[in-house]
Amino acid sequence: MPGVALSRAALVLFASLGPASAQVGFLTNQSANSVWEVDLGTGEKLREWSIPGAPAGVAVAPSGLVYVTSPENGTVTAIDPETGVATAIEVGGGPLGIAANPVSGAIYVADWYAGRINVLEAGAITGTVEVGQSPGGVAVTPDGTTILSADRDSDQVSLIDARTLKRLAVIPTGAHPFGVTIDAGGERAYTADVYANQVSVIDIAARKVIGTVKTDERPYKVALAAGRGFVTNSYGSDLTVFDLESLEPLGTIEVGDYPEGIEATRDGKAIYVANWFSNTMSRVDPLAMKVIGEIETGDGPRSFGDFIRD
Repeated sequence: MPGVALSRAALVLFASLGPASAQVGFLTNQSANSVWEVDLGTGEKLREWSIPGAPAGVAVAPSGLVYVTSPENGTVTAIDPETGVATAIEVGGGPLGIAANPVSGAIYVADWYAGRINVLEAGAITGTVEVGQSPGGVAVTPDGTTILSADRDSDQVSLIDARTLKRLAVIPTGAHPFGVTIDAGGERAYTADVYANQVSVIDIAARKVIGTVKTDERPYKVALAAGRGFVTNSYGSDLTVFDLESLEPLGTIEVGDYPEGIEATRDGKAIYVANWFSNTMSRVDPLAMKVIGEIETGDGPRSFGDFIRD
């Protein structure tokens, strides 16, 4: 596993990025059983936690706590960045996707094996809702009212009332949706349909797919910035870029090998991509549509979810 120091190439790349950013990323290194806190402005590793169970999913809660799923041992770990304390929470099953409610602070955990979403509050499960088979990505609308679950092996997205935990609708998508992303207005959602090599665009209020975007091979997740969508294509080792209004393709961006996790900064000025097989994270300029930096990571970075804290 790489140490704290960046490679010479990474240092050169980041030297051109200007002053350090206040933004930090929490990288789940699945093969290394670790989580890194990284300064996204300089690429420097700030801290490291040992997290057993093949950590994969990650979500930063409104409280500032960072929640990490470990699908191999049925736990969610709550990391307090202020104190550095990491607390394991037993949830059972195969926790993978995870999301935080931006209003209530509740944490939603997708159980890959049981076909359900568990609700965590104050470190304990307080509710459960049944969804389709093998739920992967989870997302919550900005107003905190609606949860979306990408039910991979059911080829659908479940819409759930966050207050009652009742399923409101089931929306068919392309084959094997994995990541799901909601826009800032809470109007549209985007699923990466792994086997269909496409993105499904969902009108949340209308509860239906209103368009699709072709991608490269095996898309995993979508990030939104600068009026564009950016899709990680695991087999293509690149990003598909498309216009959010017209849904027309704008090109591709080569990144590392087997990219999966992806997130845009809140200001939309940068996108970060976890390259699972390259042990790197790429920094992408969404306007220039090019890679402008690279961070070395631990072994097997996934960072599946919302991993950036401003």
